[in-house]
Amino acid sequence: MAKEQTRRPGTGEARFAAYLEVIAAMLGDVRRAASARAYCTGLLLPGERKSVEPMAARIEPGRVQAKHQSMHHVVAKAGWDDAAVLRAVREQALPAIERHGPVRYWIVDDTAFPKQGEHSVGVARQYCGQLGKQENCQAAVSLSAANDHASLPVAYRLYLPDAWAEDPVRRAKAGVPEEVGFETKTAIALGQLRQAREAGIPAGIVLGDAAYGDESDFRVGVAELGLRYVLGLRSATTVWPPGRAPRPPAPWSGRGRPPARLRRSPGHRPVPVKDLATSLPPRAWRAVTWREGSRTELTSRFAALRVRPAHRDTLRSEPRPEEWLLVEWPKGAEEPSKYWLSNLPPRTALKALVHTAKARWLIERDYQELKQEIGLGHYEGRGWRGFHHHASLCIAAYGFLVAERCLFPPQQRFTRRRLEAPVLPEGFQPRGAGPA
Repeated sequence: MAKEQTRRPGTGEARFAAYLEVIAAMLGDVRRAASARAYCTGLLLPGERKSVEPMAARIEPGRVQAKHQSMHHVVAKAGWDDAAVLRAVREQALPAIERHGPVRYWIVDDTAFPKQGEHSVGVARQYCGQLGKQENCQAAVSLSAANDHASLPVAYRLYLPDAWAEDPVRRAKAGVPEEVGFETKTAIALGQLRQAREAGIPAGIVLGDAAYGDESDFRVGVAELGLRYVLGLRSATTVWPPGRAPRPPAPWSGRGRPPARLRRSPGHRPVPVKDLATSLPPRAWRAVTWREGSRTELTSRFAALRVRPAHRDTLRSEPRPEEWLLVEWPKGAEEPSKYWLSNLPPRTALKALVHTAKARWLIERDYQELKQEIGLGHYEGRGWRGFHHHASLCIAAYGFLVAERCLFPPQQRFTRRRLEAPVLPEGFQPRGAGPA
C-alpha cells in the first residue's frame, strides 16, 4: 500500500476503499467483507456513538434495521480471525510508519472501559485508569510498534479476571474459548511479545509502566526473548546501590550439601529506589530535554546509575546483572516523580535513556484517539468474540489514519469529513446515545 500510494496518491477516499479491500479479504465471506467495510466506514464517520445501531443509521438511514443486523452479525457472531486482520493492518500501515525511521519501540500497556452491570465478558471491579479508581470495568492488554513519529497497535486481548476464568456458566454465555484461562496482564503482554517475535515484526525496545516493570518475572521474560527494555518502577522497589551486591553463599562447613544461596545481613541489604535517589548528591542530576511539546520544550532533571535488581535474590546463587536505574526529579518538586529500570548497554548516554523512557507517551495518544474518535470503548455487546472483533476493526480504521499521516501532507490526506454520510431520519435517536 505504501509504495502504491507514493507512486499514485489518488484521492483519500480511493485509498481508503483500497485499504478496506485488503482488510475485508481477511474475513473470507463476501457478505462479511461488505459488512466489515461498512463497519470501518462507520467508525470514521462523525458521530457521538460508534456502537452498531447509530453507525448503521448513519450509513443507511433508510434501512437501519437491516444494516444493523448485518453489521452486528459480522462483529458479534461471525467467526473470522482477529490475528489475520491485525496482520493485514500492520502490513499496510507499518511500511508507512517506517518511512520516518525504523521501528524503535514495542510499547505494552492496558486500558479499561467502565461498564454497568456484570454480564459483559471480563467485567469486574478493578482499577480503571480512565476514572483513576477501582470501578466496574473491562480491561484489555495491547502491544504497539512505534518509532518517534507514529505508533500502531499490533496485538490486543481482553484481560479475563480469575472469577470469570473459573465460572463455566458465565464463560459459556460470553463465548470464552476453552483454551483461554486466567492470565495476569503481564503474562498476556509477554505472550504478545513472544508472538510478535515469531511473526517477524521489526523489534523495538520494550516500554511499559510500573505495572509491568515492577514484576521481575516480566523483565526476565523480556530479556529471555532477546529484547531490550526501559520499564517503569514503583518507588518502593528495592535495588542494590552501585558497587554493592548480595553476599556470596556461606562457607561450606564440610558437612551436608554446600550452601548455594546468596545472603543478606542487617547491615547489608538492598534499598528502595526512592531512598537511593534522594541520597544522591546534587551533581548527580542533569537537565535533559527529550522532545518538543505543544508549546515548549519538555525538560526535567534526571539521574542514571548502575544498580542490581534485588527481588528474591536470596533464592539465587548469583547476583542479578547490573542495569540502569533512571530517575526523574523535576526542579522544584519535593521528591522524585518517576523511576525506570533498563537493560540497555552500560555505555548508553543519559539523553538516550531519557528519550527512550519518555517515548511511552505515544501509547497515550493512541488510546486517546481510539477511544474518543474511533469508538474503541463504545461496543455494547457482551461476548468475547464481539469485544475482539470490534477492537480489531477499530485498529484497522485507526491504522489507515496513521498511514495517511505518515505518507501525505495535510492537504492530500484522507479526512473523515469527506466521507459521504446520508442524512439521518428526522428525530432518529439510537438506543443509549444522544442526538446523532
